[in-house]
Amino acid sequence: MNYNDVRRRARSVSVGGITLGGNAPIAIQSMTNTDTHDFDATLSQARALKGAGCDILRLTVPDMAAAEVMWRLKNADVGMPLVADIHYDYRVAIRCAEVGVDKIRINPGNIGGEERVRAVVDACKRHGVPIRIGVNGGSLEKHILEKHGSPTAKALCESALFHISLLEKYDFYDTVISIKASDVPTMITANRLLADACEYPIHLGVTEAGNKARGSIKSAIGVGALLADGIGDTVRVSLTADPVEEIGAAKNILSALGIKGQSGMNIVSCPTCGRTKIDLIELSARFEKAAGEAGLLDLPIRVALMGCAVNGPGEAREADIGICGGVGEALLIAHGEIIEKIPEDQVIERLITEIKKLSKK
Repeated sequence: MNYNDVRRRARSVSVGGITLGGNAPIAIQSMTNTDTHDFDATLSQARALKGAGCDILRLTVPDMAAAEVMWRLKNADVGMPLVADIHYDYRVAIRCAEVGVDKIRINPGNIGGEERVRAVVDACKRHGVPIRIGVNGGSLEKHILEKHGSPTAKALCESALFHISLLEKYDFYDTVISIKASDVPTMITANRLLADACEYPIHLGVTEAGNKARGSIKSAIGVGALLADGIGDTVRVSLTADPVEEIGAAKNILSALGIKGQSGMNIVSCPTCGRTKIDLIELSARFEKAAGEAGLLDLPIRVALMGCAVNGPGEAREADIGICGGVGEALLIAHGEIIEKIPEDQVIERLITEIKKLSKK
């Protein structure tokens, strides 16, 4: 899939040097779960997330003391843009703009009246800081909730457009929008409505998605469906887990869609059946572990691990590298060409060797 062939053309917004919208790559985001007041713990987690492949990092900033920690983190240079997540106190948002955060995330409905929204907008204008409007079912405005009766997709979209109008009222257009819901169909429908109604970059995510297993599936459905439609400029997979797990889950979604240039390794392996004569389940697990340890999982290549001669040769033919299993052995195949027959106990080593060769081309 060439994402740019179907992609919705959003206006471009720069977040600390990373562009969202236009033809820019899909940025992967996460959020720290440390106490932001704890500088050392937060810095450590930020660096771990950067190492895992996080592009943009959000942190909760509940008060002025946390805003000062944001200043320290900016000076520590964590290697990626930092987003301040603000609720209720507009003065904290203003201070974060002053200390140099790369984006402010607000729900304009919970920081007070229009004058407070305007004060935040003015501060962001002065310091060149974009704003992300975050809308979810738990923070809908009373008049919108009363109109729709519940946080429906139409209600969520109406709320987002209402907040956009507040910022545009003060001539602010450096905006990113997110509509999130824990109900996957609602999240999908709301974002489709939003995509048709505005040109701003869209941040995708299923909120409160659950633990690693359940949350990854919900996010793959919600985020993946929208990306397949060409909707979405940045993503966060929200998991009740170590935030580092969110990065891997996001990469897997991009990989499954084959989004060019940032999808990482696409491992195609058969589910096994009675025809399988090689221990493919164990081999697949060992291969992914070995590829990770060798730092190869981010390579944008297709690897086929096939268990028999029925579908194996065809799938391996379409892969950059792959194997087709037999009794205690496998055919090593690259771009449709059989390289050699190798013993089962040498499969992992040979695959890693060949993939390293591909990485140097």
